[in-house]
Amino acid sequence: MKTTCFKAYDIRGRVPDDLNEALACRIAYAYARVLVPKNVIVGRDIRLSSMAISVAVIRGLRLAGVDVYDIGMCGTENVYFSTASENMSGGIMVTASHNPIDYNGLKVVREGARPIGQETGLKDIQAMVEDDRLVLPEQETGRLYSLDPWESYIRHLLSYVNVARLRPIKVLVNPGNGGAGLVIRHLKGKIPFEFIEMDFEPDGTFPNGVPNPLLPENQRRTAARVREQGAALGIAWDGDYDRCFLFDENGGFVNGYYIVGLIAAELLNESPGEGIVYEPRLTWNTIKVVEAAGGRPLKSRAGHSFIKQVMRDEDAAYGGEISGHHYFRRFSYCDSGMIPWLLVAAFVSRTGKLLSGLVANYQRDFPASDEINMAVSDSADVMQRVEADFATGEVEIDRIDGISLEFPDWRFNLRPSNTEPLLRLNVETRRDDAYLRSRVKEVMSSIRRHS
Repeated sequence: MKTTCFKAYDIRGRVPDDLNEALACRIAYAYARVLVPKNVIVGRDIRLSSMAISVAVIRGLRLAGVDVYDIGMCGTENVYFSTASENMSGGIMVTASHNPIDYNGLKVVREGARPIGQETGLKDIQAMVEDDRLVLPEQETGRLYSLDPWESYIRHLLSYVNVARLRPIKVLVNPGNGGAGLVIRHLKGKIPFEFIEMDFEPDGTFPNGVPNPLLPENQRRTAARVREQGAALGIAWDGDYDRCFLFDENGGFVNGYYIVGLIAAELLNESPGEGIVYEPRLTWNTIKVVEAAGGRPLKSRAGHSFIKQVMRDEDAAYGGEISGHHYFRRFSYCDSGMIPWLLVAAFVSRTGKLLSGLVANYQRDFPASDEINMAVSDSADVMQRVEADFATGEVEIDRIDGISLEFPDWRFNLRPSNTEPLLRLNVETRRDDAYLRSRVKEVMSSIRRHS
């Protein structure tokens, strides 16, 4: 049999055509055969198909003789946390995050919540799943337990802030009818924040649209509610809340690039000399902030498996991506959509400073574009031709992830999508917004000319 749901870092596709209960059971069985775990955490998101797929995953694991600890409806980071904190052999999260309503998927990890990608086991799992000779046994020999992850997880989240020093602020929270509201409910009464709820109840029918905070229409709605409610800041999450996105007190969406700098500065203020991992799409502000605070800027390819590996190799305290993924050493080097906003909200609460002011210097010194996606027929050919257009004069070229061309007062990164025929462009400058727009236009013209 052939499958279409195995991707570079996870498993996902349309239900039932690309992923269904029978296939999920087979994938879980192959996962157990390849990794030979003793016990595995299983969690699921709020999608309508997630319960049935979760049941199938649990059956596949038990057919392989694996003991399963079901933590129920949660976010991806709950699976990461429980896998590591409970010393489990692995974890599987049933989720399609921000994908359309008819999608679902699996995120899989091994012991210590270490990621599994194509080069670290996923390819072997796929090969076994697609092997027509694989016949699953009929008898489940693994045991099934229920595990409540919430008390220890919430205690861990609160360890990142000094609750006694926090002052009341008003925070707009928008889970997009995904799972993040489950966490906010547990935090209420434990920190002195007034939570203004928006699209709050977990609802797999997505009555307010798919929980993707990067969609312009979703950003406009969140921004308007921040202003209406007079909130100190706004927070929006994707469906499985492994990413968070922040809005300032004016409803302004804050590019994840600047949040990386803000969190890095806050962590280095408490622990100078630590390693901070960044990725090559946008870099100048992060490097400047980290060096000014006495830290070590460490470059990695974008993508959770690469960043997590660099963090482990360098024992880095924190890593951040402009896409809203934030990784923490104390969180088993995994990404969390809860720790970042807690750190930022705590800083706003403790100091009385506004988020717009905290990032104003970053935005002024290093104006940056949002990520621009452009459809092309041949990514490799277009990238080569664009590089030839710009690789003249005083320029530094880096190919750690796509191509990055760096000039004295501006730079850009161009990289192919892992899943679509798209090129993703990010541009930043040391000058003003008008200069940024002109450089964006110049690179986009080159891409279109060669597409």
